[in-house]
Amino acid sequence: MTSPWLQSIRPKTLPLAIANTIVGSSLAYAYGAFSWTIVILAALTTLLLQILSNLANDYGDFVNGKDTEERVGPKRMVQSGEITPKAMLIALITTSILAGITGIALIYLGTKGLAINSILIFVILGIAAVAAAIKYTVGKTPFGYRGLGDIFVFIFFGLVGVTGTYFLHTQTISFDILLPAAAIGFLSTGVLNLNNLRDYEQDKKAGKNTLVVKMGEQNAIYYHLLLLAAAIDAVIIYTLLNYQSPWQWLFLIATPLLFINAKAVYYHKGVTELYPLLKKLSLATLFFAICFSIGIIL
Repeated sequence: MTSPWLQSIRPKTLPLAIANTIVGSSLAYAYGAFSWTIVILAALTTLLLQILSNLANDYGDFVNGKDTEERVGPKRMVQSGEITPKAMLIALITTSILAGITGIALIYLGTKGLAINSILIFVILGIAAVAAAIKYTVGKTPFGYRGLGDIFVFIFFGLVGVTGTYFLHTQTISFDILLPAAAIGFLSTGVLNLNNLRDYEQDKKAGKNTLVVKMGEQNAIYYHLLLLAAAIDAVIIYTLLNYQSPWQWLFLIATPLLFINAKAVYYHKGVTELYPLLKKLSLATLFFAICFSIGIIL
């Protein structure tokens, strides 16, 4: 039997955290700067933030009464009684501390020799990332219940995750890096959208106003297709702007997986069909990131 803690961590979503570290680090390598220490610390920090967000979601939905027995997705550990609210709260605090430790070490090593204002920007971003991961479903006015979760995911698991990692390697920034960063952000948001599509009916009844609840199920399907298409387009534009070798088109190998996912979402007949698609899109995002990264390194 799977451990309740392992279930609450939701391993199926963790490839998203690794994807932005891989893309940010490979871009830095392609531009002539790379550190394995930065890679490891960035990966640990983003993994801890993803785990923190998942634990907070489990705890927050229970405390706010949004989890019910009608839920279609994976069983929530606090709601089911397999993990007590107190134990989950301790886990949240512990994970926040660990994310803070790895984040501080990452910022310290990646901003050595820079002006204090650059260091402060990363400190503020780090605090904001931890706070946002918790505030997603915890507290009196969680932004996940106001349709703002997609923005959080796009910013922190896309733009900030990729460009931040790149900057900590290189101590420079290039605006065209925002294109592959946005691509990872779009795909990560697609995973969240699938989760919210699956939980649409239950969320609607519970008053959890995700973006899917706000826009409606059919519009959320079109939105999903748009997210996947935008991710592919962003990387195509980046490649055209920075073209040097045919290897840079290697990411196209991963695009059929995204088309298959889009088709499955568009033609799905029931919410139970959406559940396995979440894991598949998460892994497809990681594969997309790896193919893109190998292409720009070669």
